[in-house]
Amino acid sequence: MTLPEIVSREEWLAARQALLEREKEARREQDRINAERRRLPMVRIDKPYRFHGADGPAGLADLFAGRPQLIVQHVMFDPDWDAACPSCTAGIDEMAPALLEHLAARATTFVLVSRAPYEKLAAYAAARGWEIPWYSSHGDDFNFDFDVSFDESVKPPVYNYRALPVIPSPELPGFSCFLADGDAVFHTYSTFARGTDFGGAYALLDLTALGRQEEWEEPKGRAEHARAAVPDFAV
Repeated sequence: MTLPEIVSREEWLAARQALLEREKEARREQDRINAERRRLPMVRIDKPYRFHGADGPAGLADLFAGRPQLIVQHVMFDPDWDAACPSCTAGIDEMAPALLEHLAARATTFVLVSRAPYEKLAAYAAARGWEIPWYSSHGDDFNFDFDVSFDESVKPPVYNYRALPVIPSPELPGFSCFLADGDAVFHTYSTFARGTDFGGAYALLDLTALGRQEEWEEPKGRAEHARAAVPDFAV
């Protein structure tokens, strides 16, 4: 095992301060990317997608559960599989109930969608102790239209906005975000990543058109006051 170099406290502090500047710039750049993402245009969804969940059949608008914003995690679970993808499973295992509460407090609903029949999803969720709403798109075009399921007889395979020369798996991971305005539903963003890449409510909200919606929060606590008083307090 290779260990870090041993130096004096002064040398460590100089190296840490230099790295801190790079960390701050990386955060600023990420903030600029998040702002640009929120400014992306959106596309109206007119196709009548159909899902099946704990309460029976549902349309895409039903998945919002009365909130204006929806985040869908595309969980890899092919109809022929007996279990979901291990990586997707690991990410969902780490999602605490408070995550959904934090998202809901910012008018955002979070759900899982997979192509396996609902009976398989319900059994798997029960075995894992999951309570996150999980919908089946079995028999529907939803997964194919959002390029996370692949069948050349349905459409040419595309993933991460590029043609796939070889299909590595019939299912791949991703997240899609939607916005509701009255009866209209719009697609605002999709990213093709693993669930383990987004570990908290803020990271998920940064994918959405409405963003973190800080104005919805309770009055500032001590940490927020510190950031307001010292703008460079955070990285």
